[in-house]
Amino acid sequence: MMPSIALAAPTVTESLDAASWDGFVEQHPGASGYHPFAWRAIFEEVFGHRSHYLSARRGERVVGVLPFVEFRSRLFGRFGVSLPFVNQGGVVAEDDDVARALVERAIDVARSRGLAHLELRHEQRRFPNLADKHHKVSMRLPLPETSDGLWNSLDRKARNQVRKSEKSGLAADVGGVELVGRFYGVFAENMRDLGTPVYPRAFFEAVMTRFPDRARIHVVRLGDEVVASSLTIAWRNTVEVPWASSLRRHRDKSPNNLLYWSMLQQAVADHRRVFDFGRSTPNEGTYHFKAQWGAQPGPMHWEYWLASGAMPDQSPANPKFQAAIAVWQRLPLWVTNRVGPRLVRNIP
Repeated sequence: MMPSIALAAPTVTESLDAASWDGFVEQHPGASGYHPFAWRAIFEEVFGHRSHYLSARRGERVVGVLPFVEFRSRLFGRFGVSLPFVNQGGVVAEDDDVARALVERAIDVARSRGLAHLELRHEQRRFPNLADKHHKVSMRLPLPETSDGLWNSLDRKARNQVRKSEKSGLAADVGGVELVGRFYGVFAENMRDLGTPVYPRAFFEAVMTRFPDRARIHVVRLGDEVVASSLTIAWRNTVEVPWASSLRRHRDKSPNNLLYWSMLQQAVADHRRVFDFGRSTPNEGTYHFKAQWGAQPGPMHWEYWLASGAMPDQSPANPKFQAAIAVWQRLPLWVTNRVGPRLVRNIP
């Protein structure tokens, strides 16, 4: 029997260059599409947040990374998130010792910066000693190799809704950064109707500009009017749709169904193997909409280091935000478009 070889303790720093960071992320199977270094510039330049990109080495070899973004908000206080505004983040490491070293260093940074908590957005439970929320699930659909196979895999209701949208005169287009304005008009109105502050347009322009080979915009038109839109991001064999919206006044024409059919067709054409519908709350409306396409739920674990032991609740479902949401839904769109980006920068 071969004797076990003790591995050297990793060294954790914030000094890793972008090329070395991405070299590790691109080859590690546990990395998400939000771990590449380019997201750091988006968080810092668009939202003005300080970020901490921690890396672990053994000798000269990179063996783990943990990015997190620091928030300083009058409403929510000081805290860190890995990663905000997106569905995934957290630790990527070669082994448990590296993962623990990265989290311990992140906690040290959080303490030194006076943060009340640190949120790590993982899919699997990684650290049993940390507090945990698993109130959301991912929704993913394995994709067949052809568009015909995809169509035949849908249930009758989903196919009928796509046919209905096409008979209503809707048409779908797909493109790049040139469609950001058309996407954003629908997205901003839908966020207002939901009572949620809207991200700045610059956020989506930055995503499309920094990931031109991975990001696409889909729009559904009624004539020249865009009535539904989405932004998708590809990572390896998966396409995810983190942002999708439609206009309520055209809901009778089923624009969302044509929008999702367009995204699924494009994913198959690009030879992706999985379509990720994004996170959902089990048994709510969006969960059932995604399930009708055949998407299956998977776990999401948001793990927390807490300075005081109090679990944060920044969700719109929090009762203390309901009055503000009701007021926001009645504001003119020009007001919410101007004020929303200032507010949402502190809502991760």
